[in-house]
Amino acid sequence: MLTSRSGKTRVLIVDDSSFMRMAIRSVLSKDPSFDIVGTAADGMEGVEKAIALKPDVITMDVEMPRMDGIAALRQIMAKAPTRVLMVSTLTNEGAKATFEALDAGAIDYIPKNVTDSAEAQNIFREELLRKVREAGKSYVGRVATASSPVRTAGVTPVAAPPTRPTASRFTGKKINYVGIGASTGGPVALQEVLSRIPVNFPYGIIVGIHMPKAFTGPYADRLNAKCSMTIREAVDGDVLKPGLALIAPGGMHTTLVRHGTSIVVKTVPTSAYPQYVYIPSVDLMMSSMAEATNGSMLGVILTGMGNDGFKGMQLLKSKGGLTIAQDEATSTIYGMPRACVEGGVADEVLPLGQIGFEISKFMG
Repeated sequence: MLTSRSGKTRVLIVDDSSFMRMAIRSVLSKDPSFDIVGTAADGMEGVEKAIALKPDVITMDVEMPRMDGIAALRQIMAKAPTRVLMVSTLTNEGAKATFEALDAGAIDYIPKNVTDSAEAQNIFREELLRKVREAGKSYVGRVATASSPVRTAGVTPVAAPPTRPTASRFTGKKINYVGIGASTGGPVALQEVLSRIPVNFPYGIIVGIHMPKAFTGPYADRLNAKCSMTIREAVDGDVLKPGLALIAPGGMHTTLVRHGTSIVVKTVPTSAYPQYVYIPSVDLMMSSMAEATNGSMLGVILTGMGNDGFKGMQLLKSKGGLTIAQDEATSTIYGMPRACVEGGVADEVLPLGQIGFEISKFMG
């Protein structure tokens, strides 16, 4: 994926704050795998430098003078498609702008934490390094939405697949619940999947996606406005119900437990499960759900870096549950699905545009 002859990931930093430009440069320049090829103080300059410098990755602020980050992103994706990471404030408005940017072709986002706390600064540094590395390995805009074909750089566009029925190894099999996990590329991918599921879907759905606390609520609201099902952020004590999709809240972990005939959401602080690096943990959510349902569920793993979800899917398979992993061709990052495929726990490996239809087939 790297275009630099040196083998380094070439990065352009676009931010109207000189402090943030220096902070991002300082973090990335200490890693020998990155080459800072330029900086820009607003979106207009960012577009010009993206075209001229042809970086591998761009970090893009959202709010800037002359041209904001979303307008700049749209121009870059039209004129010189590049992997773009949005640098987003941890606010409701920042979340809404971030999801708009992801729809417009951004790969991912980095939560901007401007406090003086050493812990917050460490978190920002680690997130920045990890996500720029991820972006350097990702495909440019390789995500199909329900209404548009895949936008790619140097890759043949892949249209959403037709709606005609396809053969399924799940024919005749039954489930009672659906659990879905995702990370990088997940916000757009989940919208594609959930938009294909009808309002009268008879099984409860819960989604675990790596997002900060301030983002999961606005994200659930956005999905609810775009999909026929009812979608909202989960709260402790929620019951999984037909026609409802719950988004696990950010900043904590979500587990599922059985209460009588119901499957109930239990949120727990991250300190209770220090072994899980990703928050909320898909492994923890999926494993607890497999136990609570005794395997009578479908597990789905979408695009994302790392292998979060593999252990949960492994436990689900051992209990007789059914599993789907997104294929490599439509994944922004083929990490989480790859772990499931190569680990032998994926019953079906499907393109993104087909997954929602496959889930809907369980309506009988």
